[in-house]
Amino acid sequence: MNKLKFILLAFMMLTYAASAQTENKAAKWTIDPVHSRVQFTVTHLVISEVTGNFQKFEGEIISAKDDFTDVKINFTAEVKSITTENEKRDSHLKSADFFDAEKYPQIKFVSTSFKKISDNKYKLIGNFTMKDVTKPVELAVTYNGTITDPWGNPRAGFKITGTMDRFNYNLKWNSLMEAGGAVVGKNIDILVNVEVVKQKAGS
Repeated sequence: MNKLKFILLAFMMLTYAASAQTENKAAKWTIDPVHSRVQFTVTHLVISEVTGNFQKFEGEIISAKDDFTDVKINFTAEVKSITTENEKRDSHLKSADFFDAEKYPQIKFVSTSFKKISDNKYKLIGNFTMKDVTKPVELAVTYNGTITDPWGNPRAGFKITGTMDRFNYNLKWNSLMEAGGAVVGKNIDILVNVEVVKQKAGS
């Protein structure tokens, strides 16, 4: 019996040590907002597209592997920072007809899996929260590689794309034209180019 207890104790200690070693190896990377861009595109009057972006956002990823397959991602964008380069349109987007920025000031994403498909192509799945709704989304990711910048900081680049139905997030305002088409499209295309910087241990 004592021998069995010893074996169980030894196993638990080895498991804990392995877990602690993995945690210690995990690195934190943060978004460099100066070299990143969060864009969206939606159709207008059926025949054209309007593109906008969020000017204020932040995020971090935690990963212990060089290929980021174990990555955990947290991302937040400030709704009031939305811009389509038209003040009247931006005010409408911030209103209760769309994002309701006063009541729901942030858009959030938390990853649940990051799977390598081939070479530098990945599938990212996570929970996306916009307005008062959280739903799972699937995004396509291109990993552009990792380099060390002139100041000695490791940097990695990613391109993220996807499409979501805005009606699923209670952004349901619309108006129909006489011909029957919608003024604003239902689907939103997302394009995120992000550069992340590896943080030094303890930072």
